[in-house]
Amino acid sequence: MSDKILVLTKYGPLGGSSRYRFYQYLPFLKSQGFDITLAPLLDNKYITNLNSGKRNLGDILPLYFQRLFRSLSHKNYDLLWIEKELLPYLPAWLEKKIIGNIPYVVDYDDAQFHMYDRSKSKLVRLLLSNKIDAVMSNAKLVVAGNQYIADKATTIGAKRVAIIPTVIDLDRYSQKDFTTNSKAFNIGWIGSPTSSRYLKSIQSVFRTLDRKYDCEFTMVGSGMLTIEDVKLTIKDWNENSEVEDIKTFDVGIMPLDYTPWEEGKCGIKLIQYMACALPVVGTPVGVNQEIIQHGVNGFCADTPDEWTEYLSKLAEDPNLRMEMGAKGRLMVESSYSLQVTAPKLANLLKSCI
Repeated sequence: MSDKILVLTKYGPLGGSSRYRFYQYLPFLKSQGFDITLAPLLDNKYITNLNSGKRNLGDILPLYFQRLFRSLSHKNYDLLWIEKELLPYLPAWLEKKIIGNIPYVVDYDDAQFHMYDRSKSKLVRLLLSNKIDAVMSNAKLVVAGNQYIADKATTIGAKRVAIIPTVIDLDRYSQKDFTTNSKAFNIGWIGSPTSSRYLKSIQSVFRTLDRKYDCEFTMVGSGMLTIEDVKLTIKDWNENSEVEDIKTFDVGIMPLDYTPWEEGKCGIKLIQYMACALPVVGTPVGVNQEIIQHGVNGFCADTPDEWTEYLSKLAEDPNLRMEMGAKGRLMVESSYSLQVTAPKLANLLKSCI
């Protein structure tokens, strides 16, 4: 008899966290005999509206009721597999009452707890600061995307904690052919409109490099973005074209801020770039410091001067780009691929039933 799992993701497949942490695992899990039922909270329409700057509370309320109704049918399942929490901004005691005695696994690819304990709203901090602590401590297993999240779960007394990094499916990612390079040095970034704000921290670097090398700057999924005196190529994100878009880059970048929220990020951009055999440059915060082996598969850049220095090195040395990109690809193959983590995740879920 198959083990029946109700998968309660936060988003539909257009949501990056849900796609990488849940949806891409489903074919393998089904091949291992799991009986999977999907129940996202926020559908693809919500993601589309969010990325275009439209967010209406009236659109969200029916989705909450739908989640509540689906959650109440959980008695038909052997395990609940939850992304972050059942009902955002509602108290943990309500979630516990809904879940009852059914075992559940909860997964985090970011520092969700900081959405509450560091909220700008005093009321949110007062009522929900410890919500994720309770969700973690009541779980059969907490799956963390990195050590920062795992340490939080361990500190609050979670019964069991496992680290599964956010990874890519190697079957989808082919390597860049550096022999077909264009003359211009292409600095690339992929993400969403909500994360494109990090690019503003290095806009002076873009201007300096453009004057020095006549660079191209390709932003995939950023939405409308402008940097003064720099011409950007903006591409809409599309799952079917994202790999080919990345392969037009000569280097992939991941600037970040220095806050506790960034400590919880899982560095998926870096993994995507490296899977295409690109060198990377990123801010040395959180898991970026583990993924980027400084001087081996890329560079950690802290200040604008460092960003300019390391991107200049890569602009001037095509052989260095190829060497670093090859080492990055090997790292993804050994540690950051679905082919490595899927069997581990399957065993973890099985052990919780």
